[in-house]
Amino acid sequence: MYKIKTLLFLLVVFFSFTSNRANAQTDTVKLTFQDAEKQFLENNLSLLAQKYNIEASKALIQQAKLWDNPVLSTDQNIHTGGSNKFFDHSKGNGQVFVQLNQVFTTAGKRGKQVQMAKDNAMVQEAAFNDLMRNLKYNLQLDFSELATLNAQEKVYQNEISSATSLVNAIQKSYDTGNTSMKDLIRLKALLFGLQNDMVENSRQINDLQTELKTLLQTKETAFIDPIINNKPIETVALDIPALIEQAKANRPDYLSNQYQLNSATHNLAYQRALAVPDITIGASYDKNSNYAPNYYGLEIGLPLPFFNRNQGNIKSAKYNIQSQESTLKQSELQLKNDVVAAINQYKLNQQLFSTQQIEFNEQYDKLFNSMLKSFQQRQISLVEFVDFFDTYKDTKLKILQQQYNLQKAIADLNFATGTTVIKS
Repeated sequence: MYKIKTLLFLLVVFFSFTSNRANAQTDTVKLTFQDAEKQFLENNLSLLAQKYNIEASKALIQQAKLWDNPVLSTDQNIHTGGSNKFFDHSKGNGQVFVQLNQVFTTAGKRGKQVQMAKDNAMVQEAAFNDLMRNLKYNLQLDFSELATLNAQEKVYQNEISSATSLVNAIQKSYDTGNTSMKDLIRLKALLFGLQNDMVENSRQINDLQTELKTLLQTKETAFIDPIINNKPIETVALDIPALIEQAKANRPDYLSNQYQLNSATHNLAYQRALAVPDITIGASYDKNSNYAPNYYGLEIGLPLPFFNRNQGNIKSAKYNIQSQESTLKQSELQLKNDVVAAINQYKLNQQLFSTQQIEFNEQYDKLFNSMLKSFQQRQISLVEFVDFFDTYKDTKLKILQQQYNLQKAIADLNFATGTTVIKS
């Protein structure tokens, strides 16, 4: 009794999902990966947010080029005892002192600050490119996986349709006493298993739909139907040293470590420059408070680096360079391993996926129809048919999985090299 209730519940869920899917067909969006990638680049909010970080860092380059503002100061008498007026400067009385100072940086500090701001902008741009690289990789995997799940759903639909027809026919035969209950239950169990698998497959499709619609910023009621190329991909010569060099020139995570090492080097130069005192030059006018009326003076000032010569910051900058050098070496080692692993994985999956596999897939479909007719005509036993039925489903799903594995291997290779080596 419990099994019957469970079966009824799953059937309700399955047909409810199928009904909802049918209602959503009016919003079906068929996309190639190129179309999805274009829509992703135009609409993704995470990329838009990171673009603002790049613009913010570029604005700091402009800020680093600016000179320090001059400082103007004045000192005047407010009130004198011989007069009841405030700020009385009549008849040559009163005091006015005016001073103007300007700081002039030395040792190329401003140029070094500009260079460090440029380094930071390059790091931010690399972070943007790395975010885009990761999001595009996730998009390609989700796109390929969704296409695979949609294809698997068609396999389940085909088998469920055939199994339902058989169950109905066997039920009639059982009602007339020509079929045993054991055979009827066996077929119903087979149908139940297929429907259960399809519900799980549909759940995964629903999850991927949510992810893709978020990445592409599409309408929430849309149903994305990926279009992928299942034809054999032409063999591409993959030269490991060349692809490693290509990865070094294109992978933003590796380039970011390079830019951070450059920034650390430029920071050391800047910290050393800070040890050189800046010069302050100014002019002053004093009306009455100096040894002579209407005094004009020239001021030159600079701190004397007796105690603080920026030793700590210079030492810290040196250690930071050593840290960044180690990080860059680790990044290069990881890059090489990623490229080699991606090439090997692609070659392995490319060997499995061929024209012969496509021909086998078509021949297997014909054999399925032939076995179905043979069972209906009682030319083969129920046990033989059920065994073939299970084998057919497993084989079809493995073929689809191989197609997905090839698409993933292509995505991994492009991700490892930071550029499109093979178009999917």
